[in-house]
Amino acid sequence: MMLGLLLARAGVPVLVLEKHADFLRDFRGDTIHPSTLEIMHELGLLAEFLRRPHQEARSLGAQIGEDFLEVADFTHLPTHCRFLALMPQWDFLDFVAEQGRRYPSFRLMTRAEVTGLVEERGRISGVRVETPQGHLTVRADLVVGADGRHSTVRRQAGLAIDDLGAPMDVLWMRLSRRPDDPAQTLGRIDAGRVLVMLNREDYWQCAYVIAKGGYAEVQQRGLPAFRDEIARLAPYLRDRTDELRDWDDVKLLSVAVDRLRIWHRPGLLCIGDAAHAMSPIGGVGINLAIQDAVAAANILAQPLLRGVVSPDDLSAVQRRRQFPTKATQALQVLVQNRVIRRVLGARRTIRAPLLLRLLSRWGYFRRFPARIVGLGFRPEHVKTPARA
Repeated sequence: MMLGLLLARAGVPVLVLEKHADFLRDFRGDTIHPSTLEIMHELGLLAEFLRRPHQEARSLGAQIGEDFLEVADFTHLPTHCRFLALMPQWDFLDFVAEQGRRYPSFRLMTRAEVTGLVEERGRISGVRVETPQGHLTVRADLVVGADGRHSTVRRQAGLAIDDLGAPMDVLWMRLSRRPDDPAQTLGRIDAGRVLVMLNREDYWQCAYVIAKGGYAEVQQRGLPAFRDEIARLAPYLRDRTDELRDWDDVKLLSVAVDRLRIWHRPGLLCIGDAAHAMSPIGGVGINLAIQDAVAAANILAQPLLRGVVSPDDLSAVQRRRQFPTKATQALQVLVQNRVIRRVLGARRTIRAPLLLRLLSRWGYFRRFPARIVGLGFRPEHVKTPARA
């Protein structure tokens, strides 16, 4: 959606295909990072965007055993917005679509599911689409697969994937939030248990981390035992864990960390999770996807306006975004293996690692994780021209 907006703004005819009728679904990652807010500023949309209902997190903390630690401070970032914005992803997508419609070359088609690629003379020249009205073939100078970690586009294109592995899965749920609850977005970590809580004003979006493939064992222990686990980590939630009425209220996210070896073929490019599935650690998947879109628009707008996108143009997008992708995933895998795996395997109360205690004690050092989470390793900036 962001790539569609940027290309249409530059005068490129764009069709965005969305298989659902709207965006009103229960997304998991609802964090809008300072780097994305900076993009909104560069587009002249920030003030309007921030009028949408949202919450702002200027720091991130964690309760580890008996210790509460503040681990990231966004208030020193060199951006116009020095906070994480928490906004339902459907509101974010609706906003971007609304801005895209201001341009005559932007078109959004909903209830249109891509089921296959059209290939002619070794080049991807379009997609096959199923709609309520029947089958449709869309021709295009460039097909961009931005359809997530289970991407139909990348599977149909036969692009090779390197799986970096993940020792965990995540159970997502929501529990009501009360005015006297702590306001801060945080993680709660103790022996064998990890709970991340995102403040969504009237409810908590909760992520309960389990060992990879361990959901069946959690279910076997029973829902009352699962409710007790949550209450032990966050005691003030004890009187509302019965809001989890059955297992349908708990959604499993099978965590994957992988990336394509080559993100493109002639006439086709993958970005976001379709190119590199990210771990939920740091909540940076959306951040990486938006940055991919900005880089792709910067590099491809002029070739698309000329009607000729070469393999070198597509390769340039991967070269631009490969370093931040690899660096971020390397850090995520390090945290997964050195921290999460050990916590999930622990059998007694744990203590925060020395590094995190130092981060919490000296405020200056909290700027480093804030920069990695808030901006990433290579922040992108809008360079595409705006056309009337």
